[in-house]
Amino acid sequence: MESSAPQPSPDSRLPTLSVREREILAMASRGMSNRQIAGELQVTVHGVKFHLASIFRKLGVGNRTEAAVVFARAVQAEGVRTRFVS
Repeated sequence: MESSAPQPSPDSRLPTLSVREREILAMASRGMSNRQIAGELQVTVHGVKFHLASIFRKLGVGNRTEAAVVFARAVQAEGVRTRFVS
């Protein structure tokens, strides 16, 4: 049986991300590799992958490109700002 309740859009799920997840999403959205993100944040590549998997799950997307699109739309539509968005 399918639920008739509307599912929240990925854009509306952006506030569910932690500060670290937002940092990583912003960097990934700028095209940075996992290794570059890890170096910038002084964490392991495994840690970046872990956070990205959590981001994908929370946003209901399948990959970093889809996550970047959600982030870009949110920045454009709602003026979402982090210290990593210029």
